[in-house]
Amino acid sequence: MNDISTDRSRVRHYCTLFDRNYLIKGLAMYQSLERHAGDFRLHILCMDDHAYDLLARLALPRAELIRLTDFEDQALLAVKADRTVAEYCWTCAPCLPVYMLERHPEVDFITYLDADLLFYSSLEPLYAEIGSASSVIVEHRFSPRFASAIVNGRYNVQWVSFRRDAAGLETLYWWRDKCIEWCFYRLEDDRMGDQKYLDCWTTKFKGVHELQHVGAGTGPWNYANYRIRDEGGQVWVDDVPLVFYHFHSYRILPDGQSIPMPAAYMEGVVFPKPIFDRYDSAILDSLDTIRKVDPAFSCGIDAPGEALRAVHTTKSTHSPDHGAQVAGGRIRAKLSSLWRSLRNR
Repeated sequence: MNDISTDRSRVRHYCTLFDRNYLIKGLAMYQSLERHAGDFRLHILCMDDHAYDLLARLALPRAELIRLTDFEDQALLAVKADRTVAEYCWTCAPCLPVYMLERHPEVDFITYLDADLLFYSSLEPLYAEIGSASSVIVEHRFSPRFASAIVNGRYNVQWVSFRRDAAGLETLYWWRDKCIEWCFYRLEDDRMGDQKYLDCWTTKFKGVHELQHVGAGTGPWNYANYRIRDEGGQVWVDDVPLVFYHFHSYRILPDGQSIPMPAAYMEGVVFPKPIFDRYDSAILDSLDTIRKVDPAFSCGIDAPGEALRAVHTTKSTHSPDHGAQVAGGRIRAKLSSLWRSLRNR
């Protein structure tokens, strides 16, 4: 299904960030936006030169590339050395919408996206729900088994939107300042990374909307809440089309294998095969696109020893009925062929 024919009178602006190790996933997300997002621009902060240079060679028609050295200001550089690579990416997350709104006066509404999302259907139902909201956040909606994880944050920084109005800008700049002040991978003083800051937004700021569409923000921590099915070429979540899924901790392994999610998320539940079949295909397409300009590209793919440990851990704790096996079938065969080709070059 291709939703590119939706109303093109409004350009939707999105921004994301990733380095070479997330490039396969980031490109897969971009390609899914091409299929479903109508007229859009994805503004990509490239966290290293390798990602920038490769994406520049791909010449993606609806992407704007931003070099990290052009993006970083004194406030970011002052805290960079004290943060891990992941923590620094989280610190940059709220800074990117600020950067966009300050440099693109034509952008009235900007949405930050995590790079490991994939879109499955039109995004327009989300905008119909958002209406005139100044800011938009998405709740984790933890399934009962993971309810205690809410201590790390009620909301997930996967889709966060801001409008160029007083309320939206107040919320955004507050978040940016807080993340520069403190953004670490630990729970401390009611803070955790960049995400727990969102917990207070609905009471602290005006115009904040919690996205209610159950097909937005489906992920490992909540898919067990829903009935997921493939019908008419469309993936459904309960009675609505899946709009996007968050592929948290999806691992690409050598020889065409993948680990879909951490083992704990697959215990005692029906594996969402329709969702992951499409993501495996999207990853394959992304890798194929990248290898047309860089045949030796292997960033973001687990090393063989690491891959063996991942497969052993997953198989030892789950039964095949729950999808704990590495990805297989047609996708595995195609990926294996790709890897054989890569090794023979």
